[in-house]
Amino acid sequence: MITLQEMKTKKEMRTFVKFPFKLYKNNSYWVPPIINDELDSFDKNINPVFEHAEARFFVALKSNEIVGRIAAIINYTEINEQKLKKMRFGWFDFIDDLEVSKMLLNKVEEIGKQNNLEFMEGPVGFSNLDKVGVLTEGFDHVGTMITWYNHAYYKNHFKKLGFDVEKEYLENKFEFKNVDRAPLERVSEVIKKRYQIKSLNFSKTKDIMPYVDEMFDLFNESYASLPSFVPISNKEKEHFKKKYITFINPEYIKFVVDNDGKIIAFAIIMPSFSNALQKAKGKLLPFGLFHLLKAKKNSKDVILYLIGVHPKHQSKGIHALLFLELQISCELNGVENCIRTPELATNTAIAAIWKNFNPVNFKKRCTYKKVI
Repeated sequence: MITLQEMKTKKEMRTFVKFPFKLYKNNSYWVPPIINDELDSFDKNINPVFEHAEARFFVALKSNEIVGRIAAIINYTEINEQKLKKMRFGWFDFIDDLEVSKMLLNKVEEIGKQNNLEFMEGPVGFSNLDKVGVLTEGFDHVGTMITWYNHAYYKNHFKKLGFDVEKEYLENKFEFKNVDRAPLERVSEVIKKRYQIKSLNFSKTKDIMPYVDEMFDLFNESYASLPSFVPISNKEKEHFKKKYITFINPEYIKFVVDNDGKIIAFAIIMPSFSNALQKAKGKLLPFGLFHLLKAKKNSKDVILYLIGVHPKHQSKGIHALLFLELQISCELNGVENCIRTPELATNTAIAAIWKNFNPVNFKKRCTYKKVI
């Protein structure tokens, strides 16, 4: 018999977070989160997303043992401002038992109906900076700290339970030896003179901080046209500063500014923390922090985390200047591979930007939708 339990207390939430550690035990491709970091993301007193969102957390029990989990999420900015009556769900993990996945998803559907919502979609997080999608191809590749990994049977459960694919995402990678600096240098010189722009580079995190709010404003503007985009609030900016910026090698954050010093483009790449997180096993102490700091400086793989160009300056080739600066920094740090974050399969513009680097598609993932 399968039963559901809502998780509310700190002890219960820790149990919720730790379930995947059991489900993916000895799986060499799964990358565990830092447990306390996950708990902070779910804490209403810490994560500012709860100013305009709410979430409930459930586990499925079989013989008093946890066999699945799910987060049911409502984002009121999305509902009230974008007029999308969507019930979100995420952090969805389960054993290969259709009764378990069905009961968890039915609970989300029930909450959606209670709130007069029209459809449910997931797995997604609270915002566009959270993880997204069920992995459908590429199970034999190690995950990243900014993507979910899952067993191959997940997609079969969605199909059997009447869900349809809503959005498909591609993950690509390329070797840095494929990057030819010469054409980037030529294009960069032309656009710098034509548009009176210049790049900003950093060697210390403290020097980046005065620009971060403006960067997130640009992020909101440049990503606004994408489906299901939820803008980042001012308090969320502060939260993400602490959560992400301090973990990124400052040499991997690039800005392009106009003649007035205003940021018109940015790019952020992150060292791959996958191996470090696997060694940390969910804990910063006693050795987890050491592994993460080592990866921050020495990782040979990097993840293209974010790139944005102001809508008024898109299609001007400004991304070439960002790529040139990133290429120089990566070469100096001995980087060998670049892994791109999940990108919408329908985003042909981003695909055109990367085509000259001979990218290889090695993973696919998608979100699933069901009318409620």
